[in-house]
Amino acid sequence: MSQLSERPEKPVVGVSMPHESANLHVTGAALYTDDLVHRTKDVLHAHPVQVMKAHGRITALRTEPALAVPGVVRVLTGADVPGVNDAGMKHDEPLFPDTVMFHGHAVAWVLGETLEAARLGAAAVEVELDEQPSLVTLEDAIAAGSFHGARPLMLAGDVDAGFEDSAHVFSGEFQFSDQEHFYLETHAALALVDENGQMFVQSSTQHPSETQEIVAHVLGLHSHEVTVQCLRMGGGFGGKEMQPHGFAAVAALGAKLTGRPVRLRLNRTQDLTMSGKRHGFHAQWKIGFDAEGRIQALDATLTADGGWSLDLSEPVVARALCHIDNTYWIPNARVAGRIARTNKVSNTAFRGFGGPQGMLVIEDIMGRCAPLLGLDPMELRERNFYRQGQATPYGQPVTHPERISTVWQQVKDDAGIAGREREIAAFNAAHPHTKRALALTGIKFGISFNLTAFNQGGALVLIYKDGSVLINHGGTEMGQGLHTKMLQVAATTLGIPLHKVRLAPTRTDKVPNTSATAASAGADLNGAAVKNACEQLRERLLQVAGGQLGTNASDVRIVEGVARALGNDKQLAWDDLVRTAYFQRVQLSAAGFYRTEGLHWDAKAFQGSPFKYFSYGAAATEVEVDGFTGAYRIRRVDIVHDVGDSLSPMIDIGQVEGGFVQGAGWLTLEDLRWDSGDGPNRGRLLTQAASTYKLPSFSEMPEEFNVRLLENATEEGAVYGSKAVGEPPLMLAFSVREALRQAAAAFGPGGVGVELASPATPEAVYWAVEAARGGGSGVPADASALSHA
Repeated sequence: MSQLSERPEKPVVGVSMPHESANLHVTGAALYTDDLVHRTKDVLHAHPVQVMKAHGRITALRTEPALAVPGVVRVLTGADVPGVNDAGMKHDEPLFPDTVMFHGHAVAWVLGETLEAARLGAAAVEVELDEQPSLVTLEDAIAAGSFHGARPLMLAGDVDAGFEDSAHVFSGEFQFSDQEHFYLETHAALALVDENGQMFVQSSTQHPSETQEIVAHVLGLHSHEVTVQCLRMGGGFGGKEMQPHGFAAVAALGAKLTGRPVRLRLNRTQDLTMSGKRHGFHAQWKIGFDAEGRIQALDATLTADGGWSLDLSEPVVARALCHIDNTYWIPNARVAGRIARTNKVSNTAFRGFGGPQGMLVIEDIMGRCAPLLGLDPMELRERNFYRQGQATPYGQPVTHPERISTVWQQVKDDAGIAGREREIAAFNAAHPHTKRALALTGIKFGISFNLTAFNQGGALVLIYKDGSVLINHGGTEMGQGLHTKMLQVAATTLGIPLHKVRLAPTRTDKVPNTSATAASAGADLNGAAVKNACEQLRERLLQVAGGQLGTNASDVRIVEGVARALGNDKQLAWDDLVRTAYFQRVQLSAAGFYRTEGLHWDAKAFQGSPFKYFSYGAAATEVEVDGFTGAYRIRRVDIVHDVGDSLSPMIDIGQVEGGFVQGAGWLTLEDLRWDSGDGPNRGRLLTQAASTYKLPSFSEMPEEFNVRLLENATEEGAVYGSKAVGEPPLMLAFSVREALRQAAAAFGPGGVGVELASPATPEAVYWAVEAARGGGSGVPADASALSHA
């Protein structure tokens, strides 16, 4: 076992424990960025000047009326920017634009003594616009040829030969929805100039180092003149990876110009109308199967709705291409990706980061084609699972492919699939207007940033004379439990009880040049860095302990806060050991670092091994559908998920449950609607609140919800043998959508394939039921017409 994976005697990792801030969360005592306003004197409040048109060139911007509003202190415009007027890493996102690119685009910001004064001031600003034609829908952009960014192409094998060798060929297209993050805490920043002239920004950000970088270049400063801190976030889900930077820069600019602290917090409507979503996609595909139902070839084009600027759309599309195979071997593939430019908010990272979109395409294909091939959907999926020695279409060997079948079989056993399928068949035969179905789907998700340079982490660990330990690391806490795991890693590595370790908020002046807490890599990167720093300290302390105990350092073990010598009864308490080390002038602080090894990626050739490992999982979902209304309920869910050897089982199970429910929301409930008409509100987001944008709630939870972590699943080369958990469970919700498809099909004759919209709202399920009753209209194409020997 590798040094990074091996666990010492009596580790604190692997022990189930609550989130380190759980008590603060449930009592309301946890502080978030905007709570700090009440601890700050003379704060100004920022409010956006939003233009409610989808596209147009600004011909006049008059701020004088705002300055006449009582309580308004200043109006920020592009003329005030001392550095670069841009909030994006691609330099295509003007902080103060001269062209409105989406409905609700902020063109200026008003600072007021109160939020109400700033709001009234923003309403008084006069903006004249030369309106331009707008592209609101993905179809509009594709028809107009409106694209931007890279156009990756993934090639494997000989696609044309693969189709020639196929006994059955099907083609179709599929468009599916974007998704709002709807984190509980909206975007927030609080900026002030400290007593040393340093710009200090509190930001609700997943990427403090990049927030620091953007704030610095907007203000015309160097990074060492800007410090960004993230105390904690009330949810992020990827929506705070890139998008907080501009808001932090506005607050910082206001603080620099006025000399007073500036608070910027979006209300819910502003957050929904100004910040990006998960990318909606359009897919056009053609697939070939042999006579036994094994995939021979896939030709597909994936088009993402990028919105008005690039943001993270390029890596999102790249990851979508890398995950279109999911758990299935595709020997011959040609998959193209492109990014549509629309007059909507700039779509961004969202849990899974393109992976769910790519995987949804292949799962939709399998669900649609199984009846046309005369196969049970579970059987079709099983026949195509990766086997040992096979590689992905982008050339990475699939490690531990046996785990795909292992988790699949465990779910089958746990859920009693065979017996329940008989019960469902009997129920459906007896109930003409209500049908049940049970679907099983699996996942394979690559862990690491596609961009190799991002796969690094840092940490700073300090031991004080009294034996207490303080750790800083580059990851941010958004409720996912990263800090809890880091505390457990530090305590395990040092061999001390958990109560000895405290964790400080994430700050750019403690750990520099950090990567975003994203790509499910937070624990892998930062955990390994914390472990590295603690190992340095432990080695120094072992030398001291060896001297005190009269033995070699290599024969000393520190367990549960006591240093003991092998082979004798001598021991030394941790606090005494630390105090002795101090008096011997031993350094009691260490900077840790980790870089993920074994990664290589050629973005142009779209080939390489971009992922450290793959996470696997499987879920079985049973649903019941009402044939009159399309309404449905989730009766039972069974999940087995691979997290390696869990660092913190309670945290990981919570992440699996939460990810599954969020995925089910995306696929069945959350229906973003935009005004695509030609009226005055063209481009307006219609679903601007929880009243019109339906989120999963207790009523959508499975009536029976069973989650189990895969056992004996040590991951070599990862911190204490663990695996990432943040993103992969979201894709387990494919089983919900596929169960709804099968239940809708059960209203028609046998062998019927139905299309199912995404999200599969009750309305969409109703139309799928009607299609099934009509004999399966809306299938990819007639099987006989599209098949050839």
